[in-house]
Amino acid sequence: MDVSWAGLLVVALGAAMQGSFALPQKFIRGWAWEKMWLVYSVTAMIALPWLLIMAAIPEAWWAYPGVPGGVIARTALFGAGWGVGSVLFGLGIARVGMALAFAIIISLTAAVGSIVPLAVLHPDQLATRRGLLLFAGLAVVVIGVVLCSRAGAMKEAAAGRPATARGGFGRGLAICIASGIASPMMNFSFAFGGPIAEETRRLGSGPAAANFAVFAIAVSAGFLINAGYCVYLLARNRSWATGEAGRGWNNTLLAIAMGALWLFGFYCYGSGTAWLGSYGPILGWPVFMTVMVLVANFWGLATGEWRQAPQQALRLLKLGIAVLVLALVVIGAAAQA
Repeated sequence: MDVSWAGLLVVALGAAMQGSFALPQKFIRGWAWEKMWLVYSVTAMIALPWLLIMAAIPEAWWAYPGVPGGVIARTALFGAGWGVGSVLFGLGIARVGMALAFAIIISLTAAVGSIVPLAVLHPDQLATRRGLLLFAGLAVVVIGVVLCSRAGAMKEAAAGRPATARGGFGRGLAICIASGIASPMMNFSFAFGGPIAEETRRLGSGPAAANFAVFAIAVSAGFLINAGYCVYLLARNRSWATGEAGRGWNNTLLAIAMGALWLFGFYCYGSGTAWLGSYGPILGWPVFMTVMVLVANFWGLATGEWRQAPQQALRLLKLGIAVLVLALVVIGAAAQA
């Protein structure tokens, strides 16, 4: 199999994990959102990344001191920016509803996360066949996500939950745009944290493990933002002690499972982009975003979220999914150009 296609398939596997990471949340009972999210954040952003570094990537410990401090700081700063985007995502959903928030945030995340690295790292490729195919693929991603999100808006309206009823629509729109700009910063960590990966490879690590050394720095910085917001909500809402009797361990294990799916999804993303070389963050990111949306919609259908949706919304959802599949084909062609 061609390395480019193999890399994209590994990226797609990671996206499937990312699209599934929230599934265990459906079975958590009695916990406030902030309590569940804090356990998930500790697992996904601190415990598992650094356990993996210690167990499988010892070269990283020697690589970090050999990299200029500015590179480490830049990688951490992008990770913190992603953490802000993660928090703003939740706030955007509360303001304008899930459907519209997804339409704005995922579209911006896919586009900004690919175009910025291309413009900075390979500006000469913007007007080539590869660049034009990538722009076309991103346009198709945006169309597909908007169709899926419109279907979601119709479903919510049919259930009596119109998006604009959540108040502060203008402010919510600004929050969603800010989230869409901040969320791709995780991809910027991969794109511009190259010296960390290069030093880790020089000390004997494989490409995938070297990319993970970059990810560990970025995600730890993002953890500070996520955990800080959760602790704030726990204190404000006095929700530390919430929970159904006898479900504490069950809820904890489910939240840990969320963290494991999320983490290893990003590990596969880093592995796949390593196979794609310097174009990994450019070509892999829109595939990652697209498959994530597809898998999340699959689980939504499988768990009955769309059971009461009108037929028109279901038809629109299927059309949106078909468009997203087409986007994968176009982006795959860009990888081969």
